[in-house]
Amino acid sequence: MKSVSLSAFQRTQTRRKGARAVRANERIPAVIYGGKSKPETLELTEKDLKNLIHHSVSENVLVDLSVDGGKGTRMALVKEIQHHPLTQKALHVDLQEVRPDEKVTIMAPVESVGEPVGVKTGGGTLEHVLFKLKVRALPKDLPEVITVDVSNLELGKSIHIGEITAPEGVEILGDKKIPVFSVAVPLTEEQEAAALAEATAAAGGQPEMLKEKKEEGEAGAAPAAGDKAKAGDKAAAPAAAGGDKGAAAKPAAEKKK
Repeated sequence: MKSVSLSAFQRTQTRRKGARAVRANERIPAVIYGGKSKPETLELTEKDLKNLIHHSVSENVLVDLSVDGGKGTRMALVKEIQHHPLTQKALHVDLQEVRPDEKVTIMAPVESVGEPVGVKTGGGTLEHVLFKLKVRALPKDLPEVITVDVSNLELGKSIHIGEITAPEGVEILGDKKIPVFSVAVPLTEEQEAAALAEATAAAGGQPEMLKEKKEEGEAGAAPAAGDKAKAGDKAAAPAAAGGDKGAAAKPAAEKKK
């Protein structure tokens, strides 16, 4: 990892109010620790930090830190950048002082390269299981990102930590059996139906789509033969009732005569 120049300033205002005052002047509170010196509070200009992040692949950045324009520089690693949860604006920066001849450990992002054969020909889905790997190396050998070629990954297969080739001078730490990338086998119709039924049961009702289809079917369905017969019976009933009334009226008229 190549180091980049970064200027910083001594910070006299501490605590929460001091940090707010620093940010009001378009600077970012920072702290540097490690090495033989005690932790030191600093300020970074917002513009310099934005440029630093913009030109970096990840937030793992090695810097040659110059404080208050001093002639000497200190090698440091950007260990953490705290962001505002809504605006994503940088709020605080942690810097770890390192020595060129001492190995350090960082969490390096891992990315895939290529299209898995299990996706291309088997209809599977590439699953990114582990997004960062713990690595150890000298500062100059630290990777900004680790890329893994997944082109030969078949259906139902995985690439584990132990199967990843580390860059030169880098040691990948962690359980070698943990998967980093996998190609999931596509679900069958029965499995999809079972998954849908399970999701429906968990939701406590039937899916909205099925519900709507059922309602449409009920509204547009033609009446059955038995239903037609019942309708005919109901229509015939008033006619019969009318006929009975007419028949009963005749004897009454004859009696009157």
